[in-house]
Amino acid sequence: MNVLVVGAGPTGLLLAAELTLAGADVQIVDKATKRSGQSKALTLQPRSIEILHSRGLLGDLLDSPRLPAGHFAGVPLDYTALDTRFPYQLGIPQLRVEQLLEANQDVRRGLELIDLHQDEDGVDTTFTDGTTIRADWVVGCDGAHSAVRTRTGIGFPGRDGRFTAVVADVVVSGVRPDWQLPELVPRDGAVMTLVPLDGGVHRALFTGPEQQHLPKDQPVTHDEVAAALRAWYGADVVLRELRHASRFTDAARQAERYRDGRVFLAGDAAHIHSPTGGQGMNLGLQDAFNLGWKLGAVVRRDADESLLDSYHDERHPAGAAVLANTRAQGVLMVPDDDIACLRDTFADLLAVPEANRRLAGVISGIGLAYAPGDHALVGRRMPDLTLSDGTTVSERLRAGRHVLLDEPDTPRILVRPDGYVQWATDDPEVGPPPNFGHRMTPAASSR
Repeated sequence: MNVLVVGAGPTGLLLAAELTLAGADVQIVDKATKRSGQSKALTLQPRSIEILHSRGLLGDLLDSPRLPAGHFAGVPLDYTALDTRFPYQLGIPQLRVEQLLEANQDVRRGLELIDLHQDEDGVDTTFTDGTTIRADWVVGCDGAHSAVRTRTGIGFPGRDGRFTAVVADVVVSGVRPDWQLPELVPRDGAVMTLVPLDGGVHRALFTGPEQQHLPKDQPVTHDEVAAALRAWYGADVVLRELRHASRFTDAARQAERYRDGRVFLAGDAAHIHSPTGGQGMNLGLQDAFNLGWKLGAVVRRDADESLLDSYHDERHPAGAAVLANTRAQGVLMVPDDDIACLRDTFADLLAVPEANRRLAGVISGIGLAYAPGDHALVGRRMPDLTLSDGTTVSERLRAGRHVLLDEPDTPRILVRPDGYVQWATDDPEVGPPPNFGHRMTPAASSR
């Protein structure tokens, strides 16, 4: 087997899809015997929508509610000014993303990893039921308490949570139809948001003085949720049913390294942070998209293993940036009079279009760039242009291979399978360097 993916959340499923597209022999395992009924995440950011679109994986997800604004600690960010075909978030539960990505993939459930050893040629893994699997490569997409990370001995430095909050899927009565966006403005030491989901269900996310004294593993009760809703909205909003509920914190941690020999980490196994801004699932999807084409190229023997080092080099800084901005958002949400003044000043600054656009690029993922090169375009995300033959860049990327854009009166551009520019020149007579730097197979050309 070429690659064992441990964890069948969005990160693991997209990674497996990428590897399968590249021709790898992939197995996905997950310790859960069935998929959870509660969706941790609720939105796809614009860059994640682009990713799925470039592989033809969006399906009917575009029929989901479209939110033309993101937010930074509840301060609105205008997505309509972003340079993308998808200047909005899609309001979609993580569960639907997982169901879409799991189609046509084989997930072995009920396998909990308890041991892992690697040598020069592969990795041996052992599971609680005695199952053993040997693979050339292993990727841990198994969440914040990653067994792959622990067994590999990769450190997970950071800080513990400073507050505890509750996320609950509820059925309520008395909700006004205009309650659509997170409120997230502290009031009397508490924060509450209520967002509509499908089928008459709402997602409640709240914290207050009571939650700060409860351990993370203490069950969330009907009475606790009902009291929080009543305290925030008054007696008009009544809790009729509590579907799912759990606690979370604003702990911020990041793996010291994303690669250890033949083992990689992605998604929550590599980084955890506050959910503020709706970046968690999206950050994991982008990890998978970056690693997938690189590991696939190595499995096909079209690239040297040295290419795999660039996964950590590119994605570790991206993860660190998200940890930093979520911690900054947490400060702006502290219920304190001085912080309220800072928040008001910050909101005034974001009324400046250029400042708003800059931060919208950060939260949406559209503004991310990797290390620059000899040309100004290198390392930057390639917009989904319509080409001279009527096709688009995203359509050219469907096969998961490099694309050489050779359009009239524009730079010659080599686009990586994940949509970032690897090489560019303004000289129409100059071609890309031999082997594209990593013995890559010839790219498809737009000429």
